[in-house]
Amino acid sequence: MRPLKPFRYRRGRLYCEDVDLEEVAQTAGTPCYVYSATAVGGNLDLLRSVFARLDPKICYAVKANSNQSVLRLLRDAGSSFDVVSGGELYRLERLGVEPHRIIFSGVGKTNSELETAIDRGIFALVVESPAELERIAVLGRGRPVRLSLRINPDIDAGTHPYISTGLRGHKFGLDPEDLPLILDIVRRHKGLELAGIGSHIGSQILDTDPFGQAFARIREVADELRRQGFPLVFLDMGGGFGIPYADEEPLDFESLSRRLASLQGDYRVVMEPGRFIVGSAGVLLTRVLYGKRNHGREFVIVDAGMNDLLRPALYGAHHEVVPLRESPAAITADLVGPVCETADFLARDRRLPRLAPDDLVALMDTGAYGFVAASNYNSRPRPAEVLVEGDRFGIVRRREELRDMVASECP
Repeated sequence: MRPLKPFRYRRGRLYCEDVDLEEVAQTAGTPCYVYSATAVGGNLDLLRSVFARLDPKICYAVKANSNQSVLRLLRDAGSSFDVVSGGELYRLERLGVEPHRIIFSGVGKTNSELETAIDRGIFALVVESPAELERIAVLGRGRPVRLSLRINPDIDAGTHPYISTGLRGHKFGLDPEDLPLILDIVRRHKGLELAGIGSHIGSQILDTDPFGQAFARIREVADELRRQGFPLVFLDMGGGFGIPYADEEPLDFESLSRRLASLQGDYRVVMEPGRFIVGSAGVLLTRVLYGKRNHGREFVIVDAGMNDLLRPALYGAHHEVVPLRESPAAITADLVGPVCETADFLARDRRLPRLAPDDLVALMDTGAYGFVAASNYNSRPRPAEVLVEGDRFGIVRRREELRDMVASECP
């Protein structure tokens, strides 16, 4: 099952839904991110459909794309949410998302973040260490606190090392050897309710087997804890559903759904997808500045850089480069930005049209982990964000101005 891709050529011009992307670039400027409302909601519906036999609680991973307008779409579509910071929790509170729709993950929650989550009475706090649980018990002061334990199952997800999170030696999750200590803390402190067991083994996973292995492992742990008297009610399989960025085969969701259903028992299944819902729903528009030839190598220099889209520089991620005016490939070149780092590239050795200054191109599948990882490196303002709905579009985050970057500084 592939996620929806709402970007198509019409009469040689690239459209998002029913909007010409050149019109967006003229209005919002470049670089800018553009998201399709139809694709965001449609991808959530695809997951609901393929996992219908599980009746899962789908908690969108806010870290993938936290724009308030995107979150509003998902709120209105009935999604629950997975947050990893107080800032993400604040975003949901501003939108009036009910606490029972929020699960709080993350390996390093501060006292303030924990207190806020406890005060709000969210669906579950995910515990990743005995020290964290002791802190929760103290801050809870006997109040009801619903917990989920994130187990590190030591399973290789077969993804990039920087986005693999379930192997022994990673900072994430609990060592199963710590379970006796964890259970002792739960028994000793009034108000702590152990409701779930989960794992999260990585991101951009396209093989069903690691998911199946991890789910079988957490089911085994959950059954054992039930035998010890803890009334667990849900299994949290985490997220990590990959999308095809180039010529990769998509994840076999139907096979995965059947496998999880065979292991579910009477537990509720929780899942935390992010990339699958928003990744294919977004593009980054950028404008060509110059062409350059250096020692026989061709470069196309654009106004977006690694500060706008970090993924290629961080771990060599692939994003298709598509001209906004359809044109056949004619050269092999690197698409690079203006940032003063050799790692500032958006694509390497790509077949591209002969692009002239002011031509526009789109970096595809950048709806996830795009703007959320943008920075002001080299004192470059962060880009605008645009939401398309049918034949209309609106700027849902204005472009930063130079004064915005220095507004909180005290010279």
